[in-house]
Amino acid sequence: MLEVTDLHAQVVDMEDGEILKGLSLKVNPGEVHAIMGPNGSGKSTFANVLAGRTDYEVTAGDIVFEGESILEAAPDERAHKGLFLAFQYPAEIPGVRPWQFLKAALDAKHEANGEKKLSVRDFSKLFDSKVDEVKINPDLMKRSLNEGFSGGEKKRNEMLQLAILEPTLAVLDETDSGLDVDAMRIVSDAVNALRSPDRSFILVTHYNRLLHHIKPDVVHVLVDGRLVETGGPELAEEVERDGYKRFLEEHAPASA
Repeated sequence: MLEVTDLHAQVVDMEDGEILKGLSLKVNPGEVHAIMGPNGSGKSTFANVLAGRTDYEVTAGDIVFEGESILEAAPDERAHKGLFLAFQYPAEIPGVRPWQFLKAALDAKHEANGEKKLSVRDFSKLFDSKVDEVKINPDLMKRSLNEGFSGGEKKRNEMLQLAILEPTLAVLDETDSGLDVDAMRIVSDAVNALRSPDRSFILVTHYNRLLHHIKPDVVHVLVDGRLVETGGPELAEEVERDGYKRFLEEHAPASA
């Protein structure tokens, strides 16, 4: 499904600012991968580069999604192909309600893929059922997107987007940040409900607590822009127990 090869990336127009320094990763259909690492290791950069955020430029390597390189694809094209990014800090969009936002997003996806758009009536039924499914307060849906939402409510709203858009690959960038226990469970339940042989997830996180609820197939540790170790859930347990000290000592930057 996804194959990343020797990926190098940096912030646009920033000399000597390389953040990803040869990252390679393969995600098969149906797999859940967790990427863990200390602050500044490149986790969020990797998530944003996958989604095609224009603040970053790829200087070497390739990203192949569903058998096709997407390096030249715009963010909306990647989304139409089935790539979804849940942001670490979801933005507020004044004047646009969640219903409007998701109807436009789903219509665009259907149009790009030559599929029939849902009628307003059918979409409203889908929207209401998913609002109930992810247990988000219906009153929040009357506000502008994310406006006045708590951190946990913003993350639940992203789970609503995930449930409606049904991407092939969902990248969750520190989606556990700022969640209380109940919100963590709801986010986890939403992800687990969408796990299938045809859908994959990449969970970007500092901590193991999200992985107590969503069991990953593969865990990677990212240090200084490179994946330095890969294993199973036991690797996340080691990080929770001992932190990143071993990985930082074994893979310190050459200039350090």
